[in-house]
Amino acid sequence: MSRSHPTLTVATANVNGLRAAARKDMATWVSGCGADVVTLQEVRAPDQLVEDLVLQVFGDGWRVAHAEATAKGRAGVAIVSRLPLERTDAGDDEPSFAGTGRWLEADVATPGGTLTVVSAYAHTGDSEDPIRMAEKLAWFDAATERLEGLRADGRHVLFTGDLNVAHRDADLRNWKGNRGKAGCHPDERARFDRWTDELGWVDVARALSNDGQVPYTWWSYRGKAFDNDAGWRIDYQFATPELAATASAARVDRAPSYDRRWSDHAPVVATYAP
Repeated sequence: MSRSHPTLTVATANVNGLRAAARKDMATWVSGCGADVVTLQEVRAPDQLVEDLVLQVFGDGWRVAHAEATAKGRAGVAIVSRLPLERTDAGDDEPSFAGTGRWLEADVATPGGTLTVVSAYAHTGDSEDPIRMAEKLAWFDAATERLEGLRADGRHVLFTGDLNVAHRDADLRNWKGNRGKAGCHPDERARFDRWTDELGWVDVARALSNDGQVPYTWWSYRGKAFDNDAGWRIDYQFATPELAATASAARVDRAPSYDRRWSDHAPVVATYAP
């Protein structure tokens, strides 16, 4: 890229508790990942601790915005950036987001202009519990409305996070055994289909893959799921078409071994020229 079009690298990671990730040496990954912006999910720490934890894991020179959940020790999302964070919004005017620690958007001042980045953490859901599934689907519908509102003025928007859905059968190992269950339910997948097929949002990692097969991003801590790569791809970066057109690379930073994991998720990292 020329100097007039510098690149921006964005990572998204469900940390499964930022305090725990710090103890497990998440800092080593941060120092080598090359990210300018990192979106976090399941921070699970109070506001008064988050800045110190970010300093411990990321070091000096990073800015942080955090949306804490009202329920103590639950959820929580954050955006950590080397670049200035302008407007931030946890979506508290939206009932599906208010107080949940599941939505945070920030305007990042990039050399090419303002980029709106979203850190999101969707509900797990339960196909056998109609109330929980309705809550999850309502969250997706609220996210769709919010995202479409953000892009209405033509800005670049990047929607990242743990969305707790494997969009295609290729996105989980045991798709036959999980079909119809939460995370692999047709009503959930239909929301993703609408994003990509009707509204034009781009699944960046899939778009940059050669064959549509993208590495998994989550493996259960139980049994040999990680060692056998019996995982799910549930962490994403969805970009507006104009932003996606500038993407040059995407990867999943899977830990080299089970004992070096600092979360049950792996970060998704992509580079853009916004």
